[in-house]
Amino acid sequence: MIECMKKRRTIRQYTSQPVSDELLNELLEVASRASNTGNMQLYSVIVTRDQEGKEQLAPAHFNQPMITSAPVVLTFCADVNRFVKWAEQRKAEAGFDNLQMFIAAAIDAMLFAEAFAEAAEERGLGLCYLGTTAYNAGEIIKILSLPKLVVPIVTLTVGYPQDPLPEQSERLPLDAILHIGHYTDYTPESIDRFYKEKEELEVNKHFVRINHKETLAQVFTDLRYPKENNEKFSETLLQTLKEQGFLKG
Repeated sequence: MIECMKKRRTIRQYTSQPVSDELLNELLEVASRASNTGNMQLYSVIVTRDQEGKEQLAPAHFNQPMITSAPVVLTFCADVNRFVKWAEQRKAEAGFDNLQMFIAAAIDAMLFAEAFAEAAEERGLGLCYLGTTAYNAGEIIKILSLPKLVVPIVTLTVGYPQDPLPEQSERLPLDAILHIGHYTDYTPESIDRFYKEKEELEVNKHFVRINHKETLAQVFTDLRYPKENNEKFSETLLQTLKEQGFLKG
């Protein structure tokens, strides 16, 4: 598993080789052993294999081609609906319709998804995380017929990678994320040191040039994740959480 993580790549192009139900179910069962809140397993996963279903999901993911080309699309959901129904049938009242339990369920769903990713890569599969799930959760809820108290958190496209494999994405050095004993805030000097390698990669310099920006940071803040989009999607997500029963008002 350590070697697989060291070699992790985001895979966006897949062969036509199918992922069998037997293998997929085995990997999902293994992933269900992941740690979770109170051993309640506050998550579910929706498996989409048919082309029509993938094409329905595609617009919610900004029509990224992996959605329709991957053999399998997995939508991992924060799900307290199942537990609440169990509680009601056992003469118990679950107070799970609140932000705290949404956060717990979202963490559970992400732990489940990451455990699946690790198991899948160990068996030769490739995958791509799609952060667009949270942006358009409301649309995905309608497409997948998700009931109250269920919210999609992350989507994985899964399949066997095409050759050649893409380059690995860069990562910050360990010192950039590691704090011993307490949080040590960053200085201008440490920021320069930690981001130096990332900024000097030719691929990132290329992004700066073609987007007519002064710095790589501006590519992120002005183009990829601009404030207006962040605020728009934040409002949309809050509305979705209200509609799904996790927020009042």
